[in-house]
Amino acid sequence: PPAVIAANLSVPTMVLDFPSLAEFEREVAKGYDTVGISFIVPNFAKAQHMARRVRQLAPSTRIVLGGHGTSIPDVERLIPCDAVCRGDGVGFMRQYYGEPVDAPIRHPAVESAFNRHFLGAPVTGTSAMLMPGNGCPNACEFCCTTHFFDKRYVPYLKTGRDVFEACAELERTRGATEFFVLDENFLKYRDRALELLALMEQHRKQWSFGLFSSAESIGQYGLDVLMRMGIFFLWIGVESKRHVFAKNQGVDMPALVAELRSRGTCTLASGILFLDHHTRQNIEEDIDYLVGLKADFVQFMQLGPLPGTALYERMERDGRLRHDIPYEEWHGQHRIWFDHPEFTPEESERWLREAFRRDLMVNGPSLLRMAETYMAGYERLLDTSDPFMAGRRRLLRERLITHWPSLPVIARLAPSSGARRRARILQARYEAHFGPASAATLARSAAVGATALKEALRLATIGSTRQPPT
Repeated sequence: PPAVIAANLSVPTMVLDFPSLAEFEREVAKGYDTVGISFIVPNFAKAQHMARRVRQLAPSTRIVLGGHGTSIPDVERLIPCDAVCRGDGVGFMRQYYGEPVDAPIRHPAVESAFNRHFLGAPVTGTSAMLMPGNGCPNACEFCCTTHFFDKRYVPYLKTGRDVFEACAELERTRGATEFFVLDENFLKYRDRALELLALMEQHRKQWSFGLFSSAESIGQYGLDVLMRMGIFFLWIGVESKRHVFAKNQGVDMPALVAELRSRGTCTLASGILFLDHHTRQNIEEDIDYLVGLKADFVQFMQLGPLPGTALYERMERDGRLRHDIPYEEWHGQHRIWFDHPEFTPEESERWLREAFRRDLMVNGPSLLRMAETYMAGYERLLDTSDPFMAGRRRLLRERLITHWPSLPVIARLAPSSGARRRARILQARYEAHFGPASAATLARSAAVGATALKEALRLATIGSTRQPPT
């Protein structure tokens, strides 16, 4: 990411995150020797326009392209540029400026989330981005990350102590004790993770982590170890029931998700629709399988042959790619951009919406599922005599208290009677542990109810998400 590159160059560097075009142009006009543009495939047109504006406003400024968008064929011809970085940006830019390529990596201080809202109500608190490394050696044919880094892992923080010191610095400078780990498969490297946990215990650090992991990597640990580590959110690529990828072979996925949730770890199960084997008859089997996992979150993603991947190359050889569909649509949440033997692009959009609708109606709002997960983890630790795990229990209690005002709202507004009933049952569990809701909690619940209705109206009329500030 650009923030990591900037933190590891001696050249004075300005990073703009989410600039407006006017802000970008004002900065370019200052006369930098180089402008780097990092982009993904759906942002091709934006990157192209930005590069053309650099040429117009600062003709002597060099342009370096980076990010997954650089895998687009002939990108050097399509977007004005002087150099293209594919893969590790830190090493590339150090070499570009004649700096030591193998110098130690300095971790930047970057927030992982901002402008957060909870049923329309703003949420306070600081969480930081932790970036231990890039890439993944698992080499799933659809994964742009594994192919972008040549099917290998490039570690920035090589040891558990490196990760610990980065977290300690983020806590010192940003006040962060919660970290989102921007690493494709952090748990794959067991020695590093266990060394981090040992140092956390030694220094009594009650940090929390949200991260990505393959199921086979989770299997290296007992799940109690992950609970001890403070993993509050885990994103797992389930992909498909019928087509089991190597990373999931031999894994009892329903049991894994249930066991994680029983330990207070919110789980996102990610699945892929419109795989080659999917037909109108069997695609529902995969949808129902993902829904039946009862994860806190379910992501249905359309199969996406992105440039640079083995999947893209295979479909290009077979003449199945739809180059009449612009890159802006190549993101997996609208329509497929390849010829499928059973589904048209228009049908893929309808099936995708139905999959998400089915999950919501069967499992209820994710906010409710999260609160249920935190309650299960809290109840599991009620009788613990381990001081470190008692600290974990306190953190789960704090998360539960944060969610409490949402429960009466969910009990009124959830789209199914089953979810409304579960919200009322969970409220009773709250009261059994914490007593009746306080006047402050009831007041916050009323406020959240108002912001939830306002949010629903905003989405119905504007129909867009909030744009991040620069």
